[in-house]
Amino acid sequence: MSTEIFAASYRDQPYWWDDAPRPAPSTEKLPAKVDVLVIGSGYTGLMAARETARAGRSTLVIDAKDAGFGCSSRNGGQISTSIKPDLGTLSGRYNQEIGFGIRKEGITALDYIADLIKSEKLDCDWREVGRFHAAHNPAQYEALAKDAQSQPKGLEVPMEMVPASEQRREIGSDYYYGGRVYPKHQSLHPAKYHLELMRLAKAAGVQIIDHCPAIGLERDGAGFMVTTAKGKVAARDVVVATNGYTGAITPWQRRRVIPIGSYIIATENRPKEDMLKLIPKDRVLSDSRKLVFYYRLSPDQRSMLFGGRVAYMENNPRVSAPRLHKWMTAIFPELGAAKVTHSWMGFVAYTFDTLPHIGKQDGLYYAMGYCGSGISLATYFGARIGQQVLGKAEGKTPLDNVPFPTRPLYSGNPWFLAPSIFYYQLRDKLPI
Repeated sequence: MSTEIFAASYRDQPYWWDDAPRPAPSTEKLPAKVDVLVIGSGYTGLMAARETARAGRSTLVIDAKDAGFGCSSRNGGQISTSIKPDLGTLSGRYNQEIGFGIRKEGITALDYIADLIKSEKLDCDWREVGRFHAAHNPAQYEALAKDAQSQPKGLEVPMEMVPASEQRREIGSDYYYGGRVYPKHQSLHPAKYHLELMRLAKAAGVQIIDHCPAIGLERDGAGFMVTTAKGKVAARDVVVATNGYTGAITPWQRRRVIPIGSYIIATENRPKEDMLKLIPKDRVLSDSRKLVFYYRLSPDQRSMLFGGRVAYMENNPRVSAPRLHKWMTAIFPELGAAKVTHSWMGFVAYTFDTLPHIGKQDGLYYAMGYCGSGISLATYFGARIGQQVLGKAEGKTPLDNVPFPTRPLYSGNPWFLAPSIFYYQLRDKLPI
């Protein structure tokens, strides 16, 4: 089975790179000094850099690999309202006002990215297709239905419950027990979107140098001296925008994000009319498992892109692909003979409180920890942290004074993930 599922054209790389290859390596010379240096060339880093460059600050973005090599060109292209804890949880942790503000940021981020794409005419296959969030057992459906009836005033988002008897209008499968539709959720081509953000950043005057890992960082008067593989750069301000790829050079941030592998496969092309029988409205889909599966049709509606957390730290896509294929065909038996053309993975950054975080620590600005919902949040908080560098009032967020927790003995190696994944696998099998 493990070898039979692979197409002759199979590649260990994101499906998205076929239409949006990573940019050719930069040949620009490293400047000796800049106003702002951004570590990380994903959505967060590019949006932060665009803000500072548009304000006249000389801005450099560096990356250890190709620009956008990480999850900014590897994700599933699904965009949601993103903030995971509910208002009751957040109000218990902090207070009602802060909790309300944090929840509102998820709604704001969804609107922000849609407005950015439309106003800047970004070519990224963006569509407001809606999401069908499926219940994997009857108890989860009841929980979703109860939650839909009690949305806090001021935080309402459009949603509709779809019982199991009607779910085939949303998904061509009887695998689930109904679910909830979010009509304003969106989809895009993540690698094309990244290239468009690069275009905007460069148009603002940002210099981007890839294959230039930061290997040293120290205070230098009122600013910093950053040692890279291509030389040293003095910077007045530094923005850490590394999310799931945060490394030892920023140990405070590294101790606070948990890199979790997320895995995706793409199937060979099939007739569009057959694929639209599986997802009739071309929505993005997810389910209520703790170890969630997320999937959608490709922008041309001819391939299934199926993702999930099916491994701990596996980095061989040939190992994760059969596991994903097995789950995909459990939901869609019609795809049993569909071979895999692409399999890939990337690291998302979770946090111990399942919140994104933005702020300044030891003089370093940062925005990270999007907990698997990074397209809208990274875009939005990237812009906000850039505004904070500039001292602009619009850069303020309800998360600014929220503590960024870690755990004793944790230094960035998530040794606890294996038992946690096993626990959640067991929980997902229970009828609750």
